[in-house]
Amino acid sequence: MAKNINGKVFNGETQLKLDIFRECFREWFPVFLHNRYVSHIYIYDLFAGSGTDAEGKYGSPLILLEEARGEDAKHCSFIKNDNKQITFIFNEKEKTKKQEKFELLQSNVTSFFSKCKGENDCEQGCIYKYHCTNKGFKDGFYDSSTDFQNILSNNKIAKFLLLDQYGFSQVDNNVFNTLVNSPKTDFIFFIATSFITRFKEHDNVKKYIDTNKIEFDSTKPHECHRVIANYYQSLIPADKEYYLHHFTIENGANRYGLIFGTAHTLGMEKFLKVCWKYDNLAGEANMNIDGNHKPGELFYVAGNSNKKDAVKEEIKKMVLSGHITDNITGFKYALEQKCMPNVFSEVIKELESKNKVRRIGTKSYTSTDIHKIKVGSKDYYKIELL
Repeated sequence: MAKNINGKVFNGETQLKLDIFRECFREWFPVFLHNRYVSHIYIYDLFAGSGTDAEGKYGSPLILLEEARGEDAKHCSFIKNDNKQITFIFNEKEKTKKQEKFELLQSNVTSFFSKCKGENDCEQGCIYKYHCTNKGFKDGFYDSSTDFQNILSNNKIAKFLLLDQYGFSQVDNNVFNTLVNSPKTDFIFFIATSFITRFKEHDNVKKYIDTNKIEFDSTKPHECHRVIANYYQSLIPADKEYYLHHFTIENGANRYGLIFGTAHTLGMEKFLKVCWKYDNLAGEANMNIDGNHKPGELFYVAGNSNKKDAVKEEIKKMVLSGHITDNITGFKYALEQKCMPNVFSEVIKELESKNKVRRIGTKSYTSTDIHKIKVGSKDYYKIELL
């Protein structure tokens, strides 16, 4: 592949971001690939870069292609038999007149497909479609001459959007609300949180984010991305079921972050699974964001999580006060608090052991794929207070 003109190797923080992108898409893609109600899948990488770093390590475009192929090209085999259409859109627009990154992007994507075709003996050609575009993000997002807005609004098309913007201005309130209200659309965007923190009162920040709704706590600098994520959460109507999660990436004194959005509990489950893998204490940062005790400290207990403990206590209160009356409500509440659904099951087990509650219905503690649990189904139960 062509040499990366930036002459840089991905640092640890960039690699972590890419690893999260990879594993999130790895979890997401098969869900819609095997969904019989989806006719077409579009994957958008709208700030794609050149495709590799200086050492040839894959950037986001080639990671998406690699994961869509699957181990031993298993996804390709399924698509050939199912006739499902898969389309990739890779966009890169530089501020300079000379669009070298875009040219490298085209070269790297073409090279990927050529190599893949040779390795997998695809005599009839590749089943995936792809387009490399060279537009400013907002130009492409609102361009009436393309089908982008129609694709976003189409309920029969699944969409995955990766928005690795360089700062914060591209995913403004209007873009965010468009994505949130697009059916079968999950997205991840990257945001330079530290810049917003430092220049909160600057007009160039206020133009894109209503910073009057944001209050940073100078005594808790690690939590600044949580504050930003809560701001985006506030843009979603209270009566709309929608899930957001975030992950903070700290690099020295700077903090950046990912924000993931989905309208489906399964999407949230899968993203949380990835985040809790990389942070088993809070599921949201590459540092000790909640000040958990570390090995060797006086009050350290292996496996303890301040965040889980706080969420469990809140769930107990809501169960015992009658605000959570069945497992569906409990599981969804756990997701809203950015925890895996099993924390709710753990609370119910504890309350049962203390004769505080009784389950009416299933004896199963199933807490995965919670979208399959319906009122009256085999894994559903109500909660009776004793």
